[in-house]
Order: sequence, then C-alpha cells, then structure tokens
Amino acid sequence: METPAYIHVNEHILKVIDEKMPPEEELQDLAELFKVFGDGTRLKILYVLLSSEMCVYDIAAVLGMSQSAISHQLRVLKQMDLVKNRRDGKTIFYSLADDHIVTILSQGLDHIEE
Repeated sequence: METPAYIHVNEHILKVIDEKMPPEEELQDLAELFKVFGDGTRLKILYVLLSSEMCVYDIAAVLGMSQSAISHQLRVLKQMDLVKNRRDGKTIFYSLADDHIVTILSQGLDHIEE
C-alpha cells in the first residue's frame, strides 16, 4: 500500500521500530502466552501457587472446583511453561515455573489498580 503524498513518513523512526520489532514467531508466541492469562481459572491457580506448592486435590479444594477442571488448566499452564511439577510418591505437586510469572502477575495488578 502506497503512502499518500501528503503524509510524511519519518524514515529514522521506521528504521528504529523495525530494529526493535521482535520476529513474527516471537510475537505469535507472546500472543499465545497472553491468551493463557486471559482465563480467570488459570489466573486463580497461578495466584494459589504464588503462596505455596500444591497438589491438584488441594488446589481444587481451595478454589471449590473439580479436580478434573484443575488438572485440565494445569496442563495448559504447564504446556506454556508457567508451572512446573514434581512427584512425591503418587502425588504430583505444582509450583510456579519461575519468578517471571510473579513479575507478570504483579505488574498486571499494578497496572489495573492505577
């Protein structure tokens, strides 16, 4: 699409933007990450895991939901590397994958509370 003659395009700004723009694949991955944060149940699970490592049974009890619903959401969170798990006998415990998750949640809350 051609730029109309009456619009002046700052070539320097375009170059800076082009250099800073992440590759398309990374932008798509980022969009998928933000979609995961767009679900209230998954956010609740992440906030529960901010406090403590927990098993599916305990998360379900805290949130008043079924274990299968929690397991389904934990699978999504694990696929996106937002939670990790460890096995202790027959029980699997879940926790946040890293401190980036804490930062994302904290900054998101800070933003909406302004």
